[in-house]
Amino acid sequence: MERQYHTDTSQDKNEMEDIRLFTSMQYGDEKAFDILFLKYYPRLCAYALLFVAQHDAEEIVQDVMMWFWENRTMQAFEVSLKSYLFKAVKNRCLTLINRNELKQRIVSVISKEMEAIYDDPDFYIVEELTKKIESALQALPETYREAFELNRFHNLSYREIAQQLSTSTKTIDYRIQQALKILRNRLKDYLPALLFLH
Repeated sequence: MERQYHTDTSQDKNEMEDIRLFTSMQYGDEKAFDILFLKYYPRLCAYALLFVAQHDAEEIVQDVMMWFWENRTMQAFEVSLKSYLFKAVKNRCLTLINRNELKQRIVSVISKEMEAIYDDPDFYIVEELTKKIESALQALPETYREAFELNRFHNLSYREIAQQLSTSTKTIDYRIQQALKILRNRLKDYLPALLFLH
C-alpha cells in the first residue's frame, strides 16, 4: 500500500507540473512549451509507432504538438494533459491508417477499371478521389461516420460494432445505410468506381 501511495503522489505531482507549464504556455511562454515538448515527444513517438511507421509517427507527433501550441488559448481538458496528447496522437494515427486503406482500395478499383488503358492508375485521379471521399466522410454525422468506418475500414461486423458502441445491430445497420445513402449522393459523379460504397 505504501508503494501505491508514493506512485499516486508522484503522478499527482507530475499532473500538477503539467498544469503549471500549460498555464504558462497559455500566456505565450515558449520555454514552458519546450519543456512539455521535450517531455512528451519521445513518449508520443513511441506510442505512435504502435500504429504507423516511424517517419509518419514523428510527423504526426510534431503536428499534434504544433497544433497544441497554436491553439493553446482555446484548450480545456476534461482529462489530464498527458491523456489529451496521447488521445490526439492516436486519433491522427487512425485517420492516417484510414486514409491509406482508402487509397489502397481506390488504387485497386481504378487499376481494374483502367487496366485496358493504363498500366498503372493515374496518381492525380487517386489523389482527387481520396480528397473527395475524405471530405464526404468528414461531413457525415459522427455516429454514421463512426459505424461506417469501423465496418468498411476496420472490417468489423455489425454485431462487433454494436458491442463496441453499446447499441443494437439494427441501429448500426441504420447508421451505415444512411451513411451510404449520403455518400452515394455526394460522390455520384465517381460511381460506379467506388466499390466500397456497395
